[in-house]
Amino acid sequence: MKPTLLQSLKWCLIFIFCCHSVIGLSQNQKKEAITGFESSINSPQKIIKVAQGHYFIDFGKAYFGTLILRAKQNQNDTLLVSIGEKLSGKHTIDTNPGGTIRYQQTHVYGLQANKEEVVKLFPDKRNSNPPAIQLPDSFGIVMPFRYCEIENIQIPIEDLIIQQKAYYYPFNDDAGLFFSSDTVLNQVWDLCKHTIKATTFTGYYIDGDRERIPYEADAYINQLSHYCVDSIYSIARRTNEYFIDHPTWPTEWLLHTVMLYYQDYMYTGDVSQLEKYYEVLKVRTLQELAGEDGLISSQSEKLTPELKKQLGFDNPQTQIKDIVDWPPARGNSGKKWLPEFGERDGYEMVEVNTVVNAFYYHNLVLLSEIAEVLGNQSDAELFKQKSTKVKVVINHTLFDAKRGVYIDGEGSDHASLHANMFPLAFDLVPDEYRQSVVDFIKSRGMVCSVYGAQYLLEGLFNAGEASYALHLINDTSHDRTWWNMIKLGSTMTLEAWDQKYKPNLDWNHAWGTAPLNIMTRYMWGIRPQSPGFANVQIKPQLSNLTFCDIKVPTIKGSIIASYKTHKKNNCVFEIELPASMKGEFILPNHYLLRNTKKYKLSKGIIQLNKGKNLIKLRYKD
Repeated sequence: MKPTLLQSLKWCLIFIFCCHSVIGLSQNQKKEAITGFESSINSPQKIIKVAQGHYFIDFGKAYFGTLILRAKQNQNDTLLVSIGEKLSGKHTIDTNPGGTIRYQQTHVYGLQANKEEVVKLFPDKRNSNPPAIQLPDSFGIVMPFRYCEIENIQIPIEDLIIQQKAYYYPFNDDAGLFFSSDTVLNQVWDLCKHTIKATTFTGYYIDGDRERIPYEADAYINQLSHYCVDSIYSIARRTNEYFIDHPTWPTEWLLHTVMLYYQDYMYTGDVSQLEKYYEVLKVRTLQELAGEDGLISSQSEKLTPELKKQLGFDNPQTQIKDIVDWPPARGNSGKKWLPEFGERDGYEMVEVNTVVNAFYYHNLVLLSEIAEVLGNQSDAELFKQKSTKVKVVINHTLFDAKRGVYIDGEGSDHASLHANMFPLAFDLVPDEYRQSVVDFIKSRGMVCSVYGAQYLLEGLFNAGEASYALHLINDTSHDRTWWNMIKLGSTMTLEAWDQKYKPNLDWNHAWGTAPLNIMTRYMWGIRPQSPGFANVQIKPQLSNLTFCDIKVPTIKGSIIASYKTHKKNNCVFEIELPASMKGEFILPNHYLLRNTKKYKLSKGIIQLNKGKNLIKLRYKD
């Protein structure tokens, strides 16, 4: 009997998992629970002799952890040990990597036979003291590293066991899987997935190794990407609660708070966090800063010390500033401000700006839904009215109808990528101007940061521009790409596209993982239609992929889906839903249902049943 496509997918996923498991035998020989965390003992993938007594070791992937040595016989002489994230040559660790890319050199004063030696690392003052998240004492000092060099080895290399001890929050490597006909897309997925796993080592969503502090915008992208590869929600909740008493200063970062709590509700179905922090969320919309026209400004006189206290700031002198994107314009020297190396596309920072108010509008829309969930109908109607007013004002005051684009803010005549991609992402653009806004966005390219890319890609998929969006994800032609991160040698996403755009960047920033959640939530279009995935919506926009398999974890179980094109412009989707889940499949553009006997089609929507669903489509003539 010929196996079905879904059966083939299952065998493919089993094969992929087994391959990971086989690799894991060498990399993850032992796991142990440490105060709610996990650690793995990873063996080298490569050991290269550089010179007599000098060896280069590659563990394959960077993790936050320590180096462990164990000798089978005494090593009496002192060892010189170097560990780092970046290479300067084929088998040479970069001793001056720049930015916040990590490197350390230390000594090991001999080894006793059969005694484990944890190599002593030196703490970084900035990330090992408050306000940085503090690690359990049992961890010791950890740093991110992939490579190791050891010099003055006097015993046979076969008698020296060299291991990387990695720390991270519990993570199921098999929970989320992806494989497609696009090899670059596959590598970008793997890069982002490993970033999510490796950066959980503090038990919070932190910004990266330089600070090890949670920031709302970083955490939002991290949260969405984590949801796509594992069904553990405690780290997101812990981080969200952290922001209640530890808000950060950028205006838009504060406006991510409602978004964080809304997504927690949608993915878990648990209303308790909304109930507990509803009053805080209302303040975090910054609605108190609204002027007579309904728009907000961080420069408003209404931003009083009392309001700052309500927002959660202990220091009334805290300055809340619009950020739009980061860094604004810092150049190679790290001192001189060079606009061509900034991430704002020349954005004019006016008092009432478009990006902030696009976020504000989105907050009002979400808070209206939250109020309705909590049974507060008067608030729900109030926030709905406010959002309607703000949308009208934005499209009247901040939109240039002659050019068909959004300007940067009141009093500006400059139109940037950011002023247009955020309204597109948040469904602010009127239908008659959608094409002109999209055309302008496509004319600008990737002139935003890895953070801004989240919203650029969301906007493009919302507008049905899947082919261009996928091109931005799998592009290999320049340095503002995820491929550039891979080419540079990092196994985690960078804080910025390249060091020339942010001289103090680190190589372990999960806010660079936008492709992970975009491929799941927009390219495949797999998102909770109702809280807790009681219902799922699947709206695929797979562009020119000829096949694609995905496994998505949810609180109700895994969604397994596959897509494959056939001759004569036909394609097949196989979708398996957990037993307690229902769903709807939104027919992709330019396709018609081939078999109408089993599935009813209403307004381009096919109702999915629990278990297996086989959908055969054909291209419209």
